[in-house]
Formats: sequence, structure tokens, C-alpha cells
Amino acid sequence: MLVEYAPDKARMHFHLPFSTGDILWTLTFAGYLVLLVVLMGRDRIRRFPWFTASIVIMALRILTIRLLVRRLPELTLDTIILVMADVLGFVVLLVVVELARRAFGGVSRSAWVAGALALMVLGGVVLKFWGPWPAWSTLTANSTMSTLRLLQLIAQKATLVADVETIAVGFLIVLLGSRFKAGWRSHTQQIAIGLSTASISALLVEGIWQNVLKTAQANPAILQSAAEQQRVLALGPKLSNTNSTVYIAILIWWIVCLWRDEPGTNAAAKEPSEDAQRAVIEAGNDDAVTPARDVE
Repeated sequence: MLVEYAPDKARMHFHLPFSTGDILWTLTFAGYLVLLVVLMGRDRIRRFPWFTASIVIMALRILTIRLLVRRLPELTLDTIILVMADVLGFVVLLVVVELARRAFGGVSRSAWVAGALALMVLGGVVLKFWGPWPAWSTLTANSTMSTLRLLQLIAQKATLVADVETIAVGFLIVLLGSRFKAGWRSHTQQIAIGLSTASISALLVEGIWQNVLKTAQANPAILQSAAEQQRVLALGPKLSNTNSTVYIAILIWWIVCLWRDEPGTNAAAKEPSEDAQRAVIEAGNDDAVTPARDVE
């Protein structure tokens, strides 16, 4: 009896019990935990308290979404998530100030004021022309949905300003940091590079998705078939997964860089300070001039 060999039938298909999103979420949360361990274990929290706070808030936010989705009423969960997003947006702005102070602490007050004003103008221009602004009446109406829309608007605009300011400050640190206190391989510049990369990736993904939606709305004929609608909708998770992959790489970058000491740190720690050397010399001189006691 001859048995016909069918390659398609013989091929085995493995169905994993978790999706790509589950894998990326697990890697992201694990990266947050490892990074926090490095920040605590290597005593980096004292130098970068706001950066540490932002990592804690982001870890709590994704954990909250993971644990409470489908377990709380939708409005309650949305309120919690939006409030955390609002807090995170303002904390990231404080991270930008923290990095700027670390990098350019030696510049004059006039340069600080000029730089701050320039960044504020840049943020205002981006807020004006990036993304739509809802009607004020929809935000001030006395209803729960209006409150949620206001919280969402604050989160979106605060995050947008934080991304723009992060990119601008990160560019300045990379360009001018070596002249001040944030040269290459310094923790300040390494954190700034990671934050700037994350902001650029997030803005690119958001811009691509907005263009896709505008194109689909301008050409309704494209979405007439169910297959085209499915293809457009499937692009959103793919873009989100791409952004998550980039962010995981950034977390690994931070873990490796913050685990290592900055150049010259070990040597400076091993060499005694001038005051300590002077104290040792004075103590030796005192022993030399003090007469020895007679032994009875």
C-alpha cells in the first residue's frame, strides 16, 4: 500500500498560549524592575530622583492596566489610567529639568533663562500645531465624559510637550555636554540619549498612525472591503509593538550604562581627599613631636 506524502499535512503548527503583546509587556515590566534594582543598588537614586520616580510611575501604570482591566468598571479604570498619565507627563518634564541641571549646572544665569525661554517657545509652537484641540464646550460640560476628555487632553498635551523638550534637551546634551558636566559615557548623557530615542520613536509612531487615519478618512473607497479595513486596523498594534520593542532596547541600554560607574569615579573614590591627606600628615607630625613615655 502506497502512502502519499503531503508536506503541508506533515508540517506541525505550534500555537503559543501568549501573544506578541504579552511577551513585550513581560519584557518591559521586567526591564523596569531590573532598572529600579540597578538604580537602588548602585546608588543612582540620589543623583536622579525624578528619573527614578518616572520609572516607578511607568511600571505601576502598566501593572495597573494589566491587573485591573476587565475587573473594574470601564469609567473607573479610565479615570485611574488618565490620572496616572497626567502625573507621569509632569514628572517627565521634571526629569528634563533634572538632566538639564546636571548637564549645564555651570552655565550663567542669563544662559539658563535664554535656554528655558527658547524651549518654552518651542513647546508652545508644537502644542499649537500638533494634533487637534477639542471644543472648549465639550471640556467644560458638567458630565463624567467631559472630565475624562479633559484628563485625556492634559495627558496628551503634557506628554507631547515632554517629548519635544526631551528631544531638544537631549540634543543639546549630546552636542554640548562634553564642554560642561555631561560628557560621553556620563550617566546624564546616557539617560538623555535613551529618553530622546524613546520620545522620537513615540512621535514617529503617532505621526504615522495619524497619517494612516487621515488617508483612510480622505479616501473612503479604500475601506469598502472588509479585508482593507482589517489591514488598516492591524497596523495599529504593529506600530505599538514596534515602539515597545524600541523601548525595551532603551531599558537594556539604561541598565547596562547605569550599572557601570562613570569614567574617573573609581579613581576619585580610591584617592584620599586633600583634607584627609592633610589630617594624616598632621597626625604623623604630632606623633613625632610627642615624647615617648618611660616604661617603668
